[in-house]
Amino acid sequence: MTEMVYGAVPARDGDPVLPRWWRTIDKWSMSCILILFGIGILLGLAASPPLAEKNGFQPFHYVERQAVYGFLALMAMFLTSMMSPQLVRRLAVIGFLGAFAALVMLPVFGTDFGKGAVRWYSLGFGSLQPSEFLKPGFVVVAAWLMAASQEINGPPGKSWSFLLALVIVAFLAMQPDFGQACLVLFGWGVMYFVAGAPIVLLVGMAVCVVAVGSFAYSNSEHFARRIDGFLSPDVDPNTQLGFATNAIREGGFFGVGVGEGEVKWSLPDAHTDFIIAVAAEEYGLILVLCIIALYTLIVLRSLSRLMRERDPFIRLAGTGLVAIFGVQAMINIGVAVRLLPAKGMTLPFVSYGGSSLIAGGIAVGMLFAFTRSRPQGEIRDILRGRGR
Repeated sequence: MTEMVYGAVPARDGDPVLPRWWRTIDKWSMSCILILFGIGILLGLAASPPLAEKNGFQPFHYVERQAVYGFLALMAMFLTSMMSPQLVRRLAVIGFLGAFAALVMLPVFGTDFGKGAVRWYSLGFGSLQPSEFLKPGFVVVAAWLMAASQEINGPPGKSWSFLLALVIVAFLAMQPDFGQACLVLFGWGVMYFVAGAPIVLLVGMAVCVVAVGSFAYSNSEHFARRIDGFLSPDVDPNTQLGFATNAIREGGFFGVGVGEGEVKWSLPDAHTDFIIAVAAEEYGLILVLCIIALYTLIVLRSLSRLMRERDPFIRLAGTGLVAIFGVQAMINIGVAVRLLPAKGMTLPFVSYGGSSLIAGGIAVGMLFAFTRSRPQGEIRDILRGRGR
């Protein structure tokens, strides 16, 4: 389709894979990911020993596991980023079908690990959360459907992708996992907007989301408890939000010192959902701002490169992936500083977690594959050529 409209584009297919990958990859974004993973290991050294001691493991048991999961995630990221967009799409469809089947079977074979939400499969040596792997696959499938709908006599891909999103959200709400459900809807909404959706329709969708949230608040004790805790003017100092708020306040600008923090001894999720509270207490606002800057740089550079992309599928899929990546980081940090209600969401590449790390590596690898430089010219060059 692209070649038919704009003409064939010369490509240097004879180049070896690794030199071509190194020449075309976004090195700044890749460096930011590696730095975030290094920060995650650093914070894990501080946050994990109390939990390991409580569970009877060696002090750095969880740090070692995070290093192994992180290694697998980085390998997945590098390998996926070397693939062509067409191969990424094929593998994403297969991965999406597998993850969706696992999501459907969660009520039968899943477990909640005592957290009140059936989101995981227990594998003995670890756990698997299907929704983490479902998100990148869904984004690619939805982008494929939307891009196909833009072709002459194409299928109603936008409607199909919307129905698919509703089905996924329904299964996620059954767990319940409203955080991941919101991420899926947000990613779809961003892609739909980029594909040319009218503002009125998006406003209508926002109204529907508010209505569904009100229904969930009235009918889900799990959801209502988190919303009430967020809206309460007083924070119970013995809750996770209370411990996190106090840790951030104690940290100040420069922190209390490496290893001197106390919040890791009180927060059961200090190494996962509230890792930013450990960073703020021991290293201060300086490290938190650095973490935010790294995520911001990845998002802005990715969007900048996608704006020059001519293929609608690549542009939509890349935008959806970077939107989910950035918003997940924003939600995790927002919960810790009490700007958002608790969601149970990890901080990408920083928090501990096998599913989130490996799925994050795959998703970022897809994003890097879509944002690699290609010898296709830029949209503004095409428009200038048409104007002559």
